[in-house]
Amino acid sequence: MDAKQAFRSIKQGNVSPIYVCFGTETYIMNEFVERLLEHSVQPEHRDMAVIRFDTGETSIDSILEEAETLPFLVPSKIILVRDSVLFASGKESSRIEHRPESLLAYMGQPSDTTVLVFMVHHEKLDERKKLVKTAKANDAVVSFSPLQPEELLQWLLKRASNQGRAMENHAAEELLRRVGTDMHALAAETDKLCLHAGSGGSVTLESVRSLVPMATEQNVFKLTEELAALRTAEAIKLYHDLLKQREEPIKLMALLVRQFRNMLYVKELGNQGYSPQQMASQIGLHPYAVKITGEQARKFSQERLANLLSELADLDYAMKTGRVEKTLGLELFLLKTGSQGAS
Repeated sequence: MDAKQAFRSIKQGNVSPIYVCFGTETYIMNEFVERLLEHSVQPEHRDMAVIRFDTGETSIDSILEEAETLPFLVPSKIILVRDSVLFASGKESSRIEHRPESLLAYMGQPSDTTVLVFMVHHEKLDERKKLVKTAKANDAVVSFSPLQPEELLQWLLKRASNQGRAMENHAAEELLRRVGTDMHALAAETDKLCLHAGSGGSVTLESVRSLVPMATEQNVFKLTEELAALRTAEAIKLYHDLLKQREEPIKLMALLVRQFRNMLYVKELGNQGYSPQQMASQIGLHPYAVKITGEQARKFSQERLANLLSELADLDYAMKTGRVEKTLGLELFLLKTGSQGAS
């Protein structure tokens, strides 16, 4: 099942004895675990009822022994297991010996006083493993993939609404442009803006611009936009602002290289018929980042992007060998690129 179904199921009072949570969106996964705790454990019981393990440090037999032991002084308990061995794809790295057959047997007859939650912070599970197949057959697998751009926008609006504030769509879009797609950072900034707005107030575009600083990576997004639009003066001003914030030119150049490379990837994958979701998975970007990168990539030809990457590689070598002063070298690159545009 997906995360929405899992949240809905808990809200309806249907809690499964076993969950295998996987995916890269750790914020939503943690939120799901918190909802599970709120539904299943009284606040005063948490110290006794919540137990944590890591399969990299504890064998599955020991974990299952705890799962099968009756709770002490509480009606039920939740066992949270961080896992990168039993369900994850890739090479197993644990020094602990595990017997997967023990977990398979437990899945057939789980304890009715324990909720066992595996948290696998990997994009995919290893579909070849019998454990994964059995968990799927039992409808115990929950996927936590990054939200799509529109879903992320709606999530911000809802978070503000839940605090008794209204957030303008333009304000939410600007917040994404400034902070990026890290939901932990977005939540913190949204809460700060709501506190500033006051009860019954509104989070406006102006308040976002005045209260939320632009993250370095988001500034690089903006920098490439200015270059593509031939707004050289704005690009140079942004570069100088970043230098005042003590950002290293070599770091900024590395971020520029990554952004131009991602633009080239998106352009090539788009020509091959890939959907934005497929691109996100293939490149390893958040869907919202793919959307913004795709919008920028449309302003550049593939040949132009390839040439820019080649120029940046030469500049990187020149800067690191001392042939070019790094601050001036990157500024000259920006001036040259801005004057030539995206063609």
